Amino acid sequence: MDKKNKIIIANWKMELGFKESLALALEMKNMFSGFSKGGVVICPDFISLSEVGKELTGSIIKLGAQDVFWEEKGAYTGEVSSSELEEVGCEYVIIGHSERRGYLKEDYSLINKELKNLLKESKLIPILCIGEKKESRESGKVEEVLSEQLRQALEGVSIKDDSQIIVAYEPLWAIGSGLVIKPEDMNEVNKIIVQSLSNIFNNKIAENNFLRIYGGSVNSGNVKDFAQIEGLDGLLVGGASLNSDEFYKMADKILI
Repeated sequence: MDKKNKIIIANWKMELGFKESLALALEMKNMFSGFSKGGVVICPDFISLSEVGKELTGSIIKLGAQDVFWEEKGAYTGEVSSSELEEVGCEYVIIGHSERRGYLKEDYSLINKELKNLLKESKLIPILCIGEKKESRESGKVEEVLSEQLRQALEGVSIKDDSQIIVAYEPLWAIGSGLVIKPEDMNEVNKIIVQSLSNIFNNKIAENNFLRIYGGSVNSGNVKDFAQIEGLDGLLVGGASLNSDEFYKMADKILI
């Protein structure tokens, strides 16, 4: 992760089957052949991770996972450890996605355990998701909600000089809705995140060890609005990442 370069991350969620994931990975590999701007990451489902990783061999595209457990071994049915993810070639992992917080009732005390384990036991770069509901934005509680989410997620977390964390701001009211945050509002969110990180750690760590990206109904048509936002380091892309041409157009516009 280079602070000089921006990053774009594709979250394929549970939208594709195994064969579809491999086909799209091959399309992406060919599409990004010769691409040299910024960082590109693809996060397929667990079933597809290993083979998608093999498909991406020789590509600039990095492999990421959509979730991880907070222990490395044990009787935890259905879970996947950070060491297993690294073994199949993952370099990134999403934690605390809004859909897991909503559907599976994951809270930030659990996310905190995942983050601590990642930083202690692996070289995986965490993509830590935060974001407010519509009612919180309408009632003027965005700063309160985001600051508290970060406080809980990062409580007791030890940041080393080489620790790298990506904070993905994904407002719940924007995900899959077609609604997109205004640039001026994203500027304000960036300030909130930086100030919160500075309060938890210090200014140097907030600046050097964290990237700040946006996710929520962004596509090639509106991505140019995000390319000019000061302090925004990239994007977390859902639905639009399922089309290789669309995803490439977004990468070409946001990455430098």
